[in-house]
Amino acid sequence: MAKGIEALVRPELLVWARRSAGYEIEVAAKKAQVKPDQLEHWERGEGRPSIPQLRKLGKVYKRSLAVFYLPHPPEDFQPMRDFRRLPGQIAGIQSPQLRFEIRRAHSRRELALDLYESVEGPPPQFALRAALADDPEDVGEYIRAALGVRYDEQITWTGLYEPFNRWRAALERAGLLVFQAVDIDVLEMRGFSISDTPLPAIVVNIKDSPRGRTFTMLHELCHIMLREAGLCDIYEEFDRPPQEQRVEVFCNWVAGAALVPRQRLLEEYLVRSRQGRTEWPDEEIGALAARYGTSREVVLRRLLMCDRTTEAFYRRKREQFQEEYEDQLEQRAEGFAPPHTMAVSSAGPLLVQLILNSYHQGQITASDVSDFLEVRLKHLSKIEAAVLGR
Repeated sequence: MAKGIEALVRPELLVWARRSAGYEIEVAAKKAQVKPDQLEHWERGEGRPSIPQLRKLGKVYKRSLAVFYLPHPPEDFQPMRDFRRLPGQIAGIQSPQLRFEIRRAHSRRELALDLYESVEGPPPQFALRAALADDPEDVGEYIRAALGVRYDEQITWTGLYEPFNRWRAALERAGLLVFQAVDIDVLEMRGFSISDTPLPAIVVNIKDSPRGRTFTMLHELCHIMLREAGLCDIYEEFDRPPQEQRVEVFCNWVAGAALVPRQRLLEEYLVRSRQGRTEWPDEEIGALAARYGTSREVVLRRLLMCDRTTEAFYRRKREQFQEEYEDQLEQRAEGFAPPHTMAVSSAGPLLVQLILNSYHQGQITASDVSDFLEVRLKHLSKIEAAVLGR
């Protein structure tokens, strides 16, 4: 069999691509269907892969073929501050899938900036700020006012997805990008954020429940307002440095206050009819959660902070809700979403609209649209209908 044409790739680019993707030699070789010692030889400059073999490596590392022909390995994005302290997870350890989603979020943000400058003009400036010395209840109200979220509208949002989509749209109108990661275990990552301005970015896990994603969005929004962006798990009970614990507690409090304003909650009939610290039936907690489009755990936490239940009841129910949540994640079927729906859900309406506007103004080609949205061109009309209403 004739030997394939060698790819004139520098060995240091092969090493960089593998390491930046988070793979050991053995795992990368297995995925690329080559022997580990063969890959080691290539990385030492003892021979080169063929072009088809390099394509396989690029697919494994999620890098374009052109990257391997650069004169030097590019500088990767600075490591994110890691606030995660999940059971079984170690802060600072990232799977190849998570590394890719972080790279993709940075690349999408850079793309959005380029498209704004070439078609739309200067990108909007994200103006919301907060400090750890602020009252979290006040920050929550400030977020609602800045995003234009009114109580009388919020309680009309129905189903699981409308509250998430409404909050997401409000954040993007305020000058944020909101992406969804599609291939990461929820136990590894629920959300992360990039606080660079303009156009800071939030990424939530599409495998999480819609109400969980809504809370994560607002938690990450608070991180951006503090200029303390990073990887988060939103849990508070695990050992972590005091400053990190303080930041996570503050962001959780602010997210809860934005979703369920204290005064509005106290005025609810169910709450007014149960004066004092009390225990709550699941159906009443569920009814309040549905009213505000959030999770039962958020409502339970807000009841505790409003002195309408006890610490012991909160801890008992929180453990129950967490177990039920984890069971639901395990039982949740991997549903099929049409490609055009997944493209918009993942990239977010704001970036998709920027791409479509650039295409219609002749700034980018149809092939560019396909590459940027990671979808075949035959789905373009449905994407336009979903985002532009055409």
